[in-house]
Amino acid sequence: MNERYDIVVIGAGSGGLVGARFAAQLGAKVALVEKDRIGGDCMWTGCVPSKALLKAAKVAHEIRTSARYGINAGAPITDMSVVREYIRRAMESVYQFETPEKLAEEGVEVIFGGARFLDPSTIIASDHTIKSKTFVITTGARPFIPQIPGVKEVPFVTYEQIFDNGRLPKALVVVGGGPIGMEMAQAYQRLGSQVTIISPSILPKDEPEVREVMQGVFEREGVRFVLGSPKSMRSDGSVITIASEHQEIMGELVLIAVGRTPNVSGLDLEKAGVNYSQRGIPVDNRLRTNVHHIYASGDVTGSYQFTHYAGWQAFQAVRNALLPGNSTGVSLLVPWVTFTDPEAAHVGLAEAQARAKYGDSIGVHRWCLDKVDRAVCENDSAGFLKIITKPDGMILGATIVAARAGEAIVELVVAMKQRMKISDLAGAIHPYPTYSTGIQQMAAEITVEHLLSGTSGKLVRGLSRVFR
Repeated sequence: MNERYDIVVIGAGSGGLVGARFAAQLGAKVALVEKDRIGGDCMWTGCVPSKALLKAAKVAHEIRTSARYGINAGAPITDMSVVREYIRRAMESVYQFETPEKLAEEGVEVIFGGARFLDPSTIIASDHTIKSKTFVITTGARPFIPQIPGVKEVPFVTYEQIFDNGRLPKALVVVGGGPIGMEMAQAYQRLGSQVTIISPSILPKDEPEVREVMQGVFEREGVRFVLGSPKSMRSDGSVITIASEHQEIMGELVLIAVGRTPNVSGLDLEKAGVNYSQRGIPVDNRLRTNVHHIYASGDVTGSYQFTHYAGWQAFQAVRNALLPGNSTGVSLLVPWVTFTDPEAAHVGLAEAQARAKYGDSIGVHRWCLDKVDRAVCENDSAGFLKIITKPDGMILGATIVAARAGEAIVELVVAMKQRMKISDLAGAIHPYPTYSTGIQQMAAEITVEHLLSGTSGKLVRGLSRVFR
């Protein structure tokens, strides 16, 4: 079957869905080609199931610790098969808006099959031979498996399998201290497993204060940390043993979460003349590959591995492919959130990056959550707000560790995009009592300190005395 399109999007994950839908809205004849399931990692093995699991784990934690609020509920008992069903229901609820039938109603034709290029203008997928003026590759990434001696003989899981688990292990070993490893570690510890994390560090891309707070919270909940890298793995019946530099750790289940690698194999990109490596498909600021009618966006480019960035990039790629003019598809203003409890959210430059770029003239401002009334009332005061500014108050970066930090960071994302200063946040009335009140409190204190410093401070105080 030979078919022709204005644009073909390869990969129906978060990025592909955004890109294909936007192309259809522009009136283009668009095909969305997917070899597995619509929704990709985010829908089936990432964002959606992980947040459902974290919710179940939080309920267990609240029951276990309810006595501190004067409520005696007893120890929770986890039925992992029921937890699994709750996760599946959550996925099905989200998926109903992304079915092939729903996409067809929006003007997107879905074609199932593994896409392979035959030449720069033609792909084959299942029994379909598809020609198109333009292509957008949004094939995402998959779990990276480190070359640990014995790893191939051990029945480990990655994020692709762990949400199908219907049995709570007595002991879970998590290899990796990034966002996925940390989220799953806390979830399983709260559900009743004894969790050990093996990693050289935790949350390595976040500020040092984030790691300090998180390790403290996790250790209080019972999670154990082994700093270092696994040296070997072996399986003895139902027990898996991992040797680190100084000790052996045993568990019934092992989760490997040490990163992801772009999905570039199997596409026959060389037949289209597209440059690529195991690190991904290089693109320019317009998200074009070296073959200018073929674009790539999201995880497959080897850049930020976030659902929201993949969606934003796919939108920009389709815009550049189908509309005149140029829009950048690369941004440094990319927020991220680790959905532990508390959450850790960040945008912009970290302190070390800001110092390297601007020197010691930057302002580093911190605000502890024990000064945020809502956090105190919720017993969520383990955390902080941190904002980095230029001397004139322009915001360079921000980190929030708190409940709902992912919601609160949006204010700072918008402020940075609009090039607002910290004083602009101080002047905006925030509802009380909310976690975001802390941002206003912090901004107000910074603004007043700046106003009352130096010569201007003397003038302000003098005027105050005159009008008293």
